[in-house]
Amino acid sequence: MQLYPAIDIRHGSVVRLVRGEADQQTVYASDPVVQAQRFAAEGAAWIHVVDLDRAFGEGDNFEVLRRIAASVGGVRVQAGGGFRSAAAISDALEAGIARIVLGTQAIVDPDFLDGAVRAVGAARLAVALDARDGVVQLRGWRESGGERVDSVARRALGFGVRTVIYTDIGRDGMLAGPDIDGAGRLAALGCDVIASGGVASLDDLRAIGAAGLAGAIVGRALYEGRFTLGEALACASSS
Repeated sequence: MQLYPAIDIRHGSVVRLVRGEADQQTVYASDPVVQAQRFAAEGAAWIHVVDLDRAFGEGDNFEVLRRIAASVGGVRVQAGGGFRSAAAISDALEAGIARIVLGTQAIVDPDFLDGAVRAVGAARLAVALDARDGVVQLRGWRESGGERVDSVARRALGFGVRTVIYTDIGRDGMLAGPDIDGAGRLAALGCDVIASGGVASLDDLRAIGAAGLAGAIVGRALYEGRFTLGEALACASSS
C-alpha cells in the first residue's frame, strides 16, 4: 500500500477543510513548498497536492505546484484540483507532476477523459470519485453529478484509467475513519483505489491495507500529530 501525505493549498497556505466546506477551514502551514520538503525529508515516496483555489474557481497555484515538484527530489507528486483542459494537464506534467487527478471535467465530459488518456497515457492519470451517499460530486464538491460512483469508475476503466481516488465527503476532515466498504466495492471492479477522507489512526491505515486497497491519503491526522509520517509509512509498508 502506498501512502500519500496531503497538501491542500488555498490562498497560498496549507489547509484542511471539513467535508469540503470552504468556510470550515483550518490553516496548518504558511508555505506549501516547505511542507512538501518536510514530507520528502521524512521519507515520503509520493505527495498528494490539491489546488483548492483552482477547484473552487478562485485562482491558480500552478507556480506553487511547479516549485513543489522541483524541490522534493525523487519524490513523486500527484496533483488535483481544477484540471479541466488539455493544456492544464500538459503544463503540470511538464512542470514535473507525476500524476494528474481529474475530477469534474472527466466526469461530465467522457470525451475529455478519452482525449487525456490518448495524449499522456492512462498511467499518468487518476480519476477522483468524491461521493456523498454514493453519488459523485462535482465542482469542488458543491454540485451533485447525479451518477453513482461505481458507474463513473466503470467508465474510467473503460478508457484505461485504473487509479481512482475515492473520498466519502461526509468523512473528509472528520477523523471518523475511511469508507473502506465503499472503496472495496470499487476495487472489486478492477480499480486501484486510493482511499481518502477520515483516516484518524494507524489502525485505519492497517484496515485499508487489509482490504487490499492501493493506497491511502492522509492529511489532518498528520497535521494534528495523531501519528508521525514515519509511523504511517512503516504501517503502509507492512500492509
